[in-house]
Amino acid sequence: MKIWCIGVINAVFLACMENILKLYSLPYDPEYPIISFDERPCFLIGDKVKGLELKAGQVKKQHYEYEKNGSCNLLAAIEPLTGKRIAKVYDQRRKIEYAEFMQIVASHFPNAKKIRMIQDNLNTHNASSFYERFNAQTAFELSQRFEFHYTPKKGSWLNVIETEFSALARLCLNRRIPSKEILETEVLALVKERSEKGIKITWRFSITEARRKLNRHYTKVNNENKKYDKI
Repeated sequence: MKIWCIGVINAVFLACMENILKLYSLPYDPEYPIISFDERPCFLIGDKVKGLELKAGQVKKQHYEYEKNGSCNLLAAIEPLTGKRIAKVYDQRRKIEYAEFMQIVASHFPNAKKIRMIQDNLNTHNASSFYERFNAQTAFELSQRFEFHYTPKKGSWLNVIETEFSALARLCLNRRIPSKEILETEVLALVKERSEKGIKITWRFSITEARRKLNRHYTKVNNENKKYDKI
């Protein structure tokens, strides 16, 4: 596994990383599902010049000119151990959209005691968003459904959903899509298909491996960590 570490790896980074890695190592528990969430901007691009009519088997060709039709935002969550996927496309990226999506996620796990949510620390990604969208009682009840776990700054590679976004990009989002309606139809159909197939994501990078591969960073934080280099 390649480790993309950009920026300073300090004690805060290591603490957040090990917390996430511990979650990934836990066995499946329907009462405490582990969910990975993030959002991805999608730019809507249309063709100014119609592409050439091609015969079957020929590579599709596009004119270099294009037109910008704005953007939308894809919010998605995945339960790596079951392959369950949840996604929705919104016009904007605000606290309101985040709160509404978290309510959708919670509805998919009605029997969960706590939904352990792995996400980055974007300013919208916290329970305050619930209070800006819903009344206080609803916001409080929704906040009690979640246990938030944040990836460290510059540590997006620790978020499993990024693997899913890469797959969606290869299968659908790596071409020009002119409207939100088309993007929504195609992406959500793909997410539904992958969810129904139960395509799981197995995380293999462990705390033990982290302490060995990133030992110079651990040692810089505390010299006693040098012993993990030989694990």
